[in-house]
Amino acid sequence: MHGRIAPRFSRSESRLRVLAYLKGLVGPVERKNGWQLAEYAGDATPDGVQRLLGVYQWDADQVRDDLREYVVEHLGDPGGVLVVDETKKSVGVKRQYSGTAGKVENCQIGVFLAYGSRYGAAFLDRDLYLPQEWAEDGERRRREAGVPQDVIFRTKGQLAQQMIARAVAADVPFGWVTGDTVYGNDRRLRRWLEEQSRPYVLAVKSNEPLWADTGRGSRQVGARELAQQIPDDQWQRRSAGEGSKGPRYYDWGRLPIRPWSEPDEGHWLLARRSVADPDDLAYYACFGAGNVSLAELVRVAGTRWIIEDAFKEGKQEVGLDEYEVRRWVGWYRHITLSLLVHAFLVVTRSYAAGGDGKGGRCSSENSSL
Repeated sequence: MHGRIAPRFSRSESRLRVLAYLKGLVGPVERKNGWQLAEYAGDATPDGVQRLLGVYQWDADQVRDDLREYVVEHLGDPGGVLVVDETKKSVGVKRQYSGTAGKVENCQIGVFLAYGSRYGAAFLDRDLYLPQEWAEDGERRRREAGVPQDVIFRTKGQLAQQMIARAVAADVPFGWVTGDTVYGNDRRLRRWLEEQSRPYVLAVKSNEPLWADTGRGSRQVGARELAQQIPDDQWQRRSAGEGSKGPRYYDWGRLPIRPWSEPDEGHWLLARRSVADPDDLAYYACFGAGNVSLAELVRVAGTRWIIEDAFKEGKQEVGLDEYEVRRWVGWYRHITLSLLVHAFLVVTRSYAAGGDGKGGRCSSENSSL
C-alpha cells in the first residue's frame, strides 16, 4: 500500500514519515493521536507527525484517487452501490445539527462516500462540510483554519453530488446510489441523479412531498400519506441484509409515483415497516429501470447500513475520529490516510476469506477487522 502512494511524496523524509503513520494507524496503538503515533514510530515528540499532516508538500486528493483505484481494483462490481452519509468529530467547528449525534452541538462534520459490493465495503471519498458562516467569513476563522480561498459553501447534498460525479468520472462501476434522509430530501440531488440516469434508493422523511396520481390529478403528497395507499396484499416480508443479530427482517411495500415517467423508467415510494411495531415505518424515494423488482430495491435500501459498519470499523481500528487537527489540510490528510488503511484491512480480510474472484465473496456486514 505504501508503494502505491509513495510517488505522491517527493521527498524521502515525507515518504518514510507516511509509512510510519500508516503502520501506526494499523498497529496496536491505544489512541491514534499525534503523541501515541509518534511514540509507536519511535519519536520523542509528535513534531514529525505534525509535519506530515501540515507542512510536507503532498496532495491528499491524489492519495484519495489512489484509494479509489485500489478499492475498485479489489472490490469493483457493476452491481456495486454508492452510499453517502456523514459523521462528526478542528476546521469548521460550530454549533450545528449532527445527524450522527441527533442534536445540535459543537462538531465537525465530514460527508463520506462508501462503496459496497459482493466482495466487501470501503470508502471512496470524503469532503469536509464547511458551515455557511465559516464559508462567508473571509477573515479570521478561514485564515486561522487554513481554508483555501476557492472553497465556497456547499450543502451536504452538493458535496454528495460532487463526490458521486468524481466516481462517475473515474469509471467506478456501480448500479445504485443510496443514502439517508439528509440526501434523500435534497430534491436537487435526486433530480441530478435522474438526469445522469443513475438509479437511487434514498431515504426521505415522512412528510417529504412526492408527485403521485391521486385520482384527482397529479399532486404532491407526503410519503406517510402515500404509503397508506399500498394494498395489504402488496407487502412482503424480506431481509434487508445481515445485522449483528442475523437477518434484518421488515415488511416492505412500494407504490408507483411520478406518473409521467419515461416508459423504460420508474419512480416509486418504498416503505419499510417494522415487524414488531407496525406503526414504525421508514420511507424511500426510488428511481430506476421500469422493471426493477421490489427485492432489488430492498437490497439497495439495506446496503445503506454498510457505511455505518464502515464508520464503526474506521473509528475502532484506524483512528478515523482520533485526529487532533484544527486546520483544513490536516483534516483531509489524516482522514484520507485512515480511509486508505481501512480499505487495506477490508481487502486483506476479503482475500483471507477465500473464495473465487476478487478476494472471495465475504460480506463486510457483521464481521470485525
